[in-house]
Amino acid sequence: MSVADVLFTGGSVFTGSGDPLEGHAVAVTGGRITAVVPEAEASALVGEGTRVVELGGALLSPGFQDAHIHPVGGGVELLQCNLTEARDADEAVATVAAYAAANPDETWILGGGWSMDHFPGGAPVRALLDAVVPDRPVLLSSRDHHSMWANTAAMRIAGLDATTDDPDDGRIERESDGHPAGTFHEGAAELFASVRPPIDPELVYRGLLRAQEELIALGITGWQDALIGTAAGVPDAYEAYLRALDEGALKVHVVGAQWWERSGGLEQVAEMVRRREELRALGHGDRFTLGTTKIMVDGVAENQTAAMLTPYRDAHGHDTHNHGLSFVDPALLAEAVTALDAEGQQVHMHALGDRAVREGLDAVAAARAANGPSDGRHHLAHLQIVAEAETARFAELDAVANLQMLWATHEDQIDELTLPFLQDGQEARQYPFGDLVRGGARLAAGSDWPVSTADPIAAIHIAVTRVAPGVEAGPLGGAHQRLDLTTALAAYTSGTAYVNHRDHDTGYVREGYLANLVVLEPNPFTVPADDLHRTTVASTWIEGEAVHDRAALPSTALPATA
Repeated sequence: MSVADVLFTGGSVFTGSGDPLEGHAVAVTGGRITAVVPEAEASALVGEGTRVVELGGALLSPGFQDAHIHPVGGGVELLQCNLTEARDADEAVATVAAYAAANPDETWILGGGWSMDHFPGGAPVRALLDAVVPDRPVLLSSRDHHSMWANTAAMRIAGLDATTDDPDDGRIERESDGHPAGTFHEGAAELFASVRPPIDPELVYRGLLRAQEELIALGITGWQDALIGTAAGVPDAYEAYLRALDEGALKVHVVGAQWWERSGGLEQVAEMVRRREELRALGHGDRFTLGTTKIMVDGVAENQTAAMLTPYRDAHGHDTHNHGLSFVDPALLAEAVTALDAEGQQVHMHALGDRAVREGLDAVAAARAANGPSDGRHHLAHLQIVAEAETARFAELDAVANLQMLWATHEDQIDELTLPFLQDGQEARQYPFGDLVRGGARLAAGSDWPVSTADPIAAIHIAVTRVAPGVEAGPLGGAHQRLDLTTALAAYTSGTAYVNHRDHDTGYVREGYLANLVVLEPNPFTVPADDLHRTTVASTWIEGEAVHDRAALPSTALPATA
């Protein structure tokens, strides 16, 4: 065995699956893991230049990988009018007022991050913005990017009034006379597309680098960017990634999911393959690829656009005629997934309601029937409401369940804007992680940041407990939907590495794998489940380099041996 550049010792080692190893050290040389050996053999790996990292009982794990995230949009929002820290409607409005005052030369006030549960019916009104910014257009996306909040000036510039019809793929909240009230759901947000100013490419690039900094500090060493393209005001990140590669600034590895325009058809397949191959020819395959297509199958439950098998109820508990929206006709969806699969393109579907999940799985089934088995590793994300009959189909079709674990808890948005409008018994079908595991589904995990925090530890806490810290309600959907810690941690490491086609060199602590690692303290396997959220990232390592170090972990020296 050769002398190590870095040696981790004195803690537990989660290898990417199974129980952690105890009493083992991990050696890194040339950016890769070169040995996982008993502590008694570690001294043989230490030379004069070896950095020995004493873990002090912390856990060494593969770096986290996020299977569904919008890093550039999140980074840009941090640099614009950022409402994510607002605790209620008053704070959101005050933040807008302060931002406008601090940026008098900006012709449009852009940004986002407002929470639906801060406003009656989940729909903020224009009058709130008009009161603080009456003279400039304001356009702010919701935290989940499925709704837009606008003031009167923005509507006037866009030519929107009581005569404006709802688009087929969206809905406008209205005042009593029919005039837009201020909130535009789903495709209705695109009514501003022709007038809102484009985001400066320099801001997009700064947003990417800001996001990378934020995410690395959370232990994230790779991700799948769930939107490469332009939609709902989110900037296309493609050129920013290329610039970061050219300047040597992209430290993480990224799979880009090319955006499927739901108004388009199968002609998009050839263009996506062309763009994938164009990037591949540039030789960045170890850092950035475009081998995935993102398809939005439906909307979200809180604004009643998630595609459901049963109708939503109104505020009085009566059935409506609304079953949500399927953004892509199921027949076209099946054709698209089949065509993409045949071209070796992975499909990443947003499928939140139970009808959307069924339509997504039916599309994968059609691809399997037409093309036979493939290594597409197609995955369905969000999976808020999954019919019991669908859970076993993930394993049958070799489709991956891409979980946003953080959302599987009682909180205001689900308790006030979702569950009261669903049918009896639907609470039991919320985020059925346990059922998916029992059905044999392969799991990956992501955050959907900036919809919610990108912190994997916060998400894992909820996956294991089904209760957010400080919430008094019991586990959402029942305790049987909980995941054990090993399963949840594997989903965020080796599970997402599998989805990203990077399980050959990341996602595990194994000899020959890249030394993309995270140190967690206290060791989450040693604390009560209710305290999991107290675990923090002490350091993040990419290819053997400490890219984030919370407090400069102490280094010691073991005696070198000949």
